[in-house]
Amino acid sequence: MLDQFLTALPNFLIYFAAAITLMAAFLVVYINITPYQEISLIRANNMAAAVSLAGSLLGFALPIANVIAHSDTLLDLALWGLVAGVVQLVAYRIARLTLPQLDQDIPAGRMAPAIFLATLSITVGLLNAACLSY
Repeated sequence: MLDQFLTALPNFLIYFAAAITLMAAFLVVYINITPYQEISLIRANNMAAAVSLAGSLLGFALPIANVIAHSDTLLDLALWGLVAGVVQLVAYRIARLTLPQLDQDIPAGRMAPAIFLATLSITVGLLNAACLSY
């Protein structure tokens, strides 16, 4: 059993590092696309910013986790990670079209739009993950 663990450990570390890198890259892109400063708002205890950003991260992590479980290569992970990121950005854009005041609602701490955005992000991420089961 220890031999299997030691044999699998390097792959775990490589895939985990790749997943964290993808998450960090997605986070950087996402917070630079939104018109408000999520990190500053979260530091100021803005629950709406925390909920909406958490939903977006979970929505991105779901397909990444599924790709890791089903992929054979890091290239697979990277390419499908790119697709997952684009899908999440489209979900955000749909939320902005549905709720035109979203860029004022989140900084104002309005929870209903934040919950909608988080739910949309997680739902889209779940569907995206299911579509990546190959």
